[in-house]
Amino acid sequence: MAPHFIFPRNLRALEQDSSEDNNLTVQNSINISSLSSSQLEEFVKGISFDLSDREILCVQDQDVFDRVYSLVCGYSTLPHSCKLNLVESLRSNLAVLLPNVDSLSRVSNDDDDEHVLVIDRVASYRNAFKVYSYFLLNIVLAEDSSNNAPKVVAASNRKKQPVHSWNWEPQRARILNLIASSLEINLELLFGSSDPDEGYLSFITKNAFSMFENAALLKDSNSKDALCRIIGACSTKYHYTAQSSVSIMHLIHKYDFVVIHMADAVAGAEKKYSDGSLATSIVREIGRTNPKDYVKDTVGAENVGRFLVELAERIPKLISTNIGILVPHFGGESYKIRNALVAVLGKLVSKAFKDIDGEVSTKNIRLRTKQAMLEILLERCRDVSAYTRSRVLQVWGELCEEHSLSIGLWTEVAEVAAGRLEDKSAIVRKSALNLLIMMLQHNPFGPQLRVASFEATLDQYKKKLKELEPSEGSDNENTNGDGEVDNLNFEAVEKVQQESVTDTFMSQEEDAIPMQNGSDSSVPDVGNLEQTRALVASLEAGLRFSKCIEATMPTLVQLMASSSATDVENTILLLMRCKQFQIDGSEECLRKMLPLAFSQDKSIFEAVENAFGTIYIRKNPTETAKNLLSLATDSNIGDLAALEFIVGTLVSKGDISSSTISALWDFFCFNVGGTTAEQSRGALSILCMVEKTSTGVLGSHLQDIIDIGFGRWSKLDPLLARTACLAIERLSEDDKTKLLANNSVRIFGILESLITGFWLPAKIWYAAADKAITAVYAIHPTPETIAADMIKKSLSSVFKDCGGSDIDTSSSMPITVQAAKLSRCLFVITHIAMNQLVYIESCARKIQKQKLAKEKKDIENQCTDSNGTASTGTQKDNDINAELGFAASEDAALDAMFEKAEKEIVSGGSNEKNLVGICAPFLSKLCRNFGLLQKYPELQASAMLALCRLMIIDADFCDANLQLLFTVAENAHSEIVRSNCTIALGDLAVRFPNLLEPWTEKMYARLQDRSVSVRKNAVLVLSHLILNDMMKVKGYINEMAVRLEDEDERISNLAKLFFLELSKKGNNPIYNLLPDILSKLSQQNLSNESFCNIMQFLIASIKKDRQMEALVEKLCNRFSGVTDVRQWEHISYCLSQLSFTEKGMKKLIDLFKTYEHALSEDSVMDNFKNILSKAKKFAKLELKTYLEEFEDKLNKFHMEKKEQEITARNAQIHQQKIDSRGSFNVDKNSEDHSKSNTSSDEADGEVIDTCTEETITLSINGKSKSKPVPEASSTALSELIESEEMENEVQSPMVKIRGVQRSRIKKSNVKVEKGDISITKKRALRSKR
Repeated sequence: MAPHFIFPRNLRALEQDSSEDNNLTVQNSINISSLSSSQLEEFVKGISFDLSDREILCVQDQDVFDRVYSLVCGYSTLPHSCKLNLVESLRSNLAVLLPNVDSLSRVSNDDDDEHVLVIDRVASYRNAFKVYSYFLLNIVLAEDSSNNAPKVVAASNRKKQPVHSWNWEPQRARILNLIASSLEINLELLFGSSDPDEGYLSFITKNAFSMFENAALLKDSNSKDALCRIIGACSTKYHYTAQSSVSIMHLIHKYDFVVIHMADAVAGAEKKYSDGSLATSIVREIGRTNPKDYVKDTVGAENVGRFLVELAERIPKLISTNIGILVPHFGGESYKIRNALVAVLGKLVSKAFKDIDGEVSTKNIRLRTKQAMLEILLERCRDVSAYTRSRVLQVWGELCEEHSLSIGLWTEVAEVAAGRLEDKSAIVRKSALNLLIMMLQHNPFGPQLRVASFEATLDQYKKKLKELEPSEGSDNENTNGDGEVDNLNFEAVEKVQQESVTDTFMSQEEDAIPMQNGSDSSVPDVGNLEQTRALVASLEAGLRFSKCIEATMPTLVQLMASSSATDVENTILLLMRCKQFQIDGSEECLRKMLPLAFSQDKSIFEAVENAFGTIYIRKNPTETAKNLLSLATDSNIGDLAALEFIVGTLVSKGDISSSTISALWDFFCFNVGGTTAEQSRGALSILCMVEKTSTGVLGSHLQDIIDIGFGRWSKLDPLLARTACLAIERLSEDDKTKLLANNSVRIFGILESLITGFWLPAKIWYAAADKAITAVYAIHPTPETIAADMIKKSLSSVFKDCGGSDIDTSSSMPITVQAAKLSRCLFVITHIAMNQLVYIESCARKIQKQKLAKEKKDIENQCTDSNGTASTGTQKDNDINAELGFAASEDAALDAMFEKAEKEIVSGGSNEKNLVGICAPFLSKLCRNFGLLQKYPELQASAMLALCRLMIIDADFCDANLQLLFTVAENAHSEIVRSNCTIALGDLAVRFPNLLEPWTEKMYARLQDRSVSVRKNAVLVLSHLILNDMMKVKGYINEMAVRLEDEDERISNLAKLFFLELSKKGNNPIYNLLPDILSKLSQQNLSNESFCNIMQFLIASIKKDRQMEALVEKLCNRFSGVTDVRQWEHISYCLSQLSFTEKGMKKLIDLFKTYEHALSEDSVMDNFKNILSKAKKFAKLELKTYLEEFEDKLNKFHMEKKEQEITARNAQIHQQKIDSRGSFNVDKNSEDHSKSNTSSDEADGEVIDTCTEETITLSINGKSKSKPVPEASSTALSELIESEEMENEVQSPMVKIRGVQRSRIKKSNVKVEKGDISITKKRALRSKR
């Protein structure tokens, strides 16, 4: 019998002599490296021949064993052919050995001698099995280690490496699969028990787990599967569970790439052997781990969490039975573990409870378990970590996608998601938006979610249910106490629902379903009473869900203004989905996304563009045109500007095709049946937008624009005339020329009649006249001539009722005019003046452009001139002109000419006044007539607007009327007038900044106006001026800060936006403004809550540590010059809102002297405690020591200051008591001895002080001897002694008694020592009486 093979600690340990133990060891090791290549090949061939030709048990023969050992030891030095021969020989022998193991069980046990032979043969097989397994696994380890070792190859030989046919990966996979197969046979015949010996299992599992550390090996699926089989067999079949679970946990904590493979191994073992002991052991090991350990080991926590999720994916039922072990980790601090557990619960809910067949009790238990898991998921939506809250919402989305959410929970989950839309974390809001999108896409209620449709259908089925119910008091068996629907009767609900919900946007006609047609009186029959009840419950749940989604619309509008791009993008996606399902209010919310087209964030603009294209652009050009024109008719001015920008982008990309433009012309020309005047106007508006990007679009229908825009249709829709004026203004230069050539007289006559006529309503006329005047200046070659005629006609229409058409300026007779006509006249005059100014500036730009073009052309001609002499001469002329300053003088002459032209609009430099100049003094006087204008508020609004226009044109006129403008802006009764004046002030500040600079305080005063509209416009105007550097931020910025707490939410949001943008400028001006704002706000009558909110917002905008540290010093120094307790509280609160660094904290400690006097206030002390609590979170060991000392110092000073205050207060109260006693009158019976009584009374006053102060002196000096104290002063003395003993509050004032009181004590002592006994006796008698 061959010696036993014992697994050594390592390969070299086989060379140790163990003959005494009768173990198989190496006796004659051969050094392979000493052999030549030919000798080595012959040596390997000999081994291969022996292993293949002799019996498979020959490997335990000493000679064969020694030679195989020698080759395995030097395996890394063998050539590839020798490696292949050796590996194949060992592997094939082991493969042959395995089937022979089963033949051992068929040997007869009748003969005892034969039985002994069988035992010996089994021992030989066991030895050979061990040897083959041992050598093969060592070869695998050696080959992998050599492959993973870094190889240094010379650069010259890099391309000369021979290509070998040796491919190791298939060989390794075959070896590992053979080892795995050997573990899966009945090894009980070899080892005599169900479990192999400890050494074999330890060797196999140890090396298998070490191979899991090789990431390259795990990429080979065959090798990885074989390793998983090995781990599963050893751990489960051979009960090596405890050791394996420890190794698995070690690998999971250390390497993240083994997580999935370990989960495969554990799940494979459970499925193959129907034994979940390994998985249970690992789960229990994780459950027993202290949750605090996962806080320190973040990588391990993440890997363990991933492993649990993978296990729940593969073996959900087993994990569901052990989930209770993991639930306590929800209370741990590691959010990664909580995230994983949330994902595990989601996997279990969707996969572990699919088959609920079996006994009723088991089924109820599983349903209760599922309900408990769902409740935990709902509870985790309020987790302290934003990552966990986000993960929970993602899990709910996965459950919705897999249809694992009961219809009863649908609304509850939607409400939770709607609440998370207002979460402070962006990732949570993103997950909530995605969840709502998923819930809409997979909702079980149908493709239409209109509330009205649900209510109508629900009422019908409720009536049907009442008809079917036998009695009114019957219980609803299909709903639980919370109104949730039992899933058991869900089949009845599905009968009235669509099969699926598509992702495309369908028209409302295609979306309509009979179930939700409220106008149909008959309803489909869904079956018996139970099915009808289930349907009613489903409709109620759908109605709640629809109302829940509808209620989120205001929040979604706010999210579209979020600073986070992901919020905006996902909100737009959700609104698109809401529109698809026809949620009430989604259409209006989607229109509010249009201004986002101006966002500087490219992703937001792309989201808006894609949403716009998806919703409004159709394959059918007519539908696209109809969608676009409906947008144009219903949008406000801001939305129209955004729409124009988007339309321009789509036109440039080709998304709005020529067929769509033709369809728009059809709508404008009323070629489409049923077209209204409003739709025609909308089509023309879109065409004007297209013209801006694609010129020439309007030129093809010039005659239609004139005929329809100013024809009879403009009577039905007066805004059509305004849109036609806009179209004429936007014509290209060629189209303008064509229009003037063919219809110049007609078009100018139409425009003039529109401006000076009265055929348009008053509200529409102003907007139409505005565009008409602009159109005149855009297309007329000499617009000032026709403008003068229009002014004269307008003036004539005002004054013709007075008996003449001309204005007699010399006459002083009063003239009566109509207020409406005068308002229109003032508008025409001043608007023409404004357009004249713009026209002059455009002419100046044209001349400058022509001049530059001419200079550029001259330079090019000089460069291309072949005559050198001429070029030199021209260059000399240019140089001479430049030296003499001819070019500069020419520019100066042009500037002077343009300046004179601008000045002549209103006043002119000469004595002769022009048309506008005649009206300017009249307008100024009219605006000063407050009594008249109060009777006509519309005239006042028009007059002030006209005055502001003229002020913008002329600086002298502006300076003369600036005080009037501010007076009206402050005192006008109409908020419209005050708003207009506020807006005009902004324009004036841009035009004449030097004139407006002294009035800065008055401009900020508009922020305090009683009207919301005026305050809003003031915020907008000042924001525009400050952010564009047109106005310096002066000492009145605190008024803007107060608007942060404005009662109107829009004003508050605008103020927040202003300070947010201001903080992005330069070095953050808010840092320099903050101390001044703090000082001004402390002096204003603000509530404490408002002050705190304002300062919290402003301080949060300061991000730099350097600025924070400087603010610490600035704020601390403010304590020294302040005595007001309220300001102490404000300064300390601002300090508590700073983000302290270590340097800032040390600076605060060093400046203790500046604020120690303020520590007596509890509120101040609370703020400093908040600072300390924040600092302790980031403090290192050294800083923590400083903080503890600082905290002790704060508490000590706080208590001392409080004691001093209490002592001073008690002393003051005591002094008041003494003064009140000294004022008592003497006894009335002493009239006979008036003289002595008078002296006694005087002495009395002194004695009271004497006794009191003498007692104080004695208590200080600690002496007990004194003269007898009169009884009259016993009460005061007893009070003093009591206060000294009980409260210890007298000593502080005692110590401070110096100066005057000390002299009084001395005087009283002298009096007592003189022995004035008579006074003492009299006082004693009085006290007895």
